[in-house]
Amino acid sequence: MNTLIAISGLGVFCLIAEIFNLRKAIVPVTILGLLAVLGTTLNLYSFGSVLDGKYSNMIVSDKLSSAFISLFILLTVFIVAMGHDVYKDHPTKISDYIAIKIFLLAGAVTMVSFSNLSMFFLGIETLSIALYILAGSSRLDIKSNEAGMKYFLMGSFASGIILFGICLIYGAMGSFDVTEISNASLSAELPSWFPIGVVLVVVGMLFKIAAVPFHFWAPDVYEGSPSLVTATMSTLVKVVAVATLYKLVTVLNLNLSFDNQDILTAFQLIVVIISIASMTIGNIMALRQKNVKRMLAFSGISHAGFMLMALLTVANSSTTLLYYTSAYALAGIAAFAVIITVTKNKDNEDIINFNGLGKTNPLMAAILTAALLSMAGIPIFSGFFAKFMLFTQTIQAGYLVVVIAGVINSIISVGYYFKLILAMYTKDPNEEKQETPFVYYAVGVVSILLNVLIGLYPSLVTNLLK
Repeated sequence: MNTLIAISGLGVFCLIAEIFNLRKAIVPVTILGLLAVLGTTLNLYSFGSVLDGKYSNMIVSDKLSSAFISLFILLTVFIVAMGHDVYKDHPTKISDYIAIKIFLLAGAVTMVSFSNLSMFFLGIETLSIALYILAGSSRLDIKSNEAGMKYFLMGSFASGIILFGICLIYGAMGSFDVTEISNASLSAELPSWFPIGVVLVVVGMLFKIAAVPFHFWAPDVYEGSPSLVTATMSTLVKVVAVATLYKLVTVLNLNLSFDNQDILTAFQLIVVIISIASMTIGNIMALRQKNVKRMLAFSGISHAGFMLMALLTVANSSTTLLYYTSAYALAGIAAFAVIITVTKNKDNEDIINFNGLGKTNPLMAAILTAALLSMAGIPIFSGFFAKFMLFTQTIQAGYLVVVIAGVINSIISVGYYFKLILAMYTKDPNEEKQETPFVYYAVGVVSILLNVLIGLYPSLVTNLLK
């Protein structure tokens, strides 16, 4: 709870700083504050699982939530750092933009540390409303307006589905407390509407992670939103949604609470189908894209399919999921640091804009190449080891067909990643080298170094949950 209060306080500071004309202090103070909160969060590991009775057991602090919160804070630091240059042309609005991102982080923290379904829904709405605003924040851009409206409408339907599911779960169990629901689901005969409520909640979360067949909003919203907002959706928001879905399945014992073995088998079969469909459709559609943000949107759909494999081995996949999401998010942040730089002041984000980048800006080209290789699962990057761990665990659980689909799709993904890499190194540049702000170099280099570091030393991440 202290982490949530501190993050919310940072958001309030951003708004107050505007009143006193302290705009130049907003980004550095926010970054320092987030790093301080990160240090505090990491210290929570020594306390184990703690429920604070003062807050009616609404928030739980344990190793799982603290590990993911630490990742969220790190990603937000990168996003806020890039915001200093992105929003320099809107000095009077920088406090609003940064504050919204901090409140989005507060919603993310709530989503992975809830111990009550009402708190879970509050976190979803806090995060979602912030994203609706950010997606449509470029008011004079018709694509941004479309992205904001489309995401608002689709997100509202998904939130309504989740809320309806929560109501059915409450009607079946008589409580919002996840511990009571978990215990009741194991010891009592379940009403027929409990699994219906579970399905609705899971469907709503599948929308949030853009898994097939709930992915249709993602390409248009990613393309139309400002690039920094797309970076936030592609990394922070997707990781939050996946971690929350995993926690829901875990704390509610959804993999154990069905007395009817046929229902459990059907649940696992559906996860297998959605996982394979997300990987396959995401990769095939990404091969057809010329716009880099749309390509990464479909790539994100594919990675959502990989992440869903963790739901097949819920009992022991928390470490693997944390490692995979860390590898994916760090590579995504590095990629968008380059994309924002290259496409700044451009009408679009087509691949042609990256022609010859290896000649005009070798360092940024190297950063983007490393990020794409990590997403494709090439050694020595952590993306390779993340997929290896995930595949190994899934094979041990007996889902060989999912792993075969994953390997085939990993090979397919090399096609569109290398299409962008070849454009950077084999095409002639379209224009002379442009000045690149230092912050993009810093974010790109640091995130890639962290990606390689956890690839060489996976224990830096995997030991966090031991």
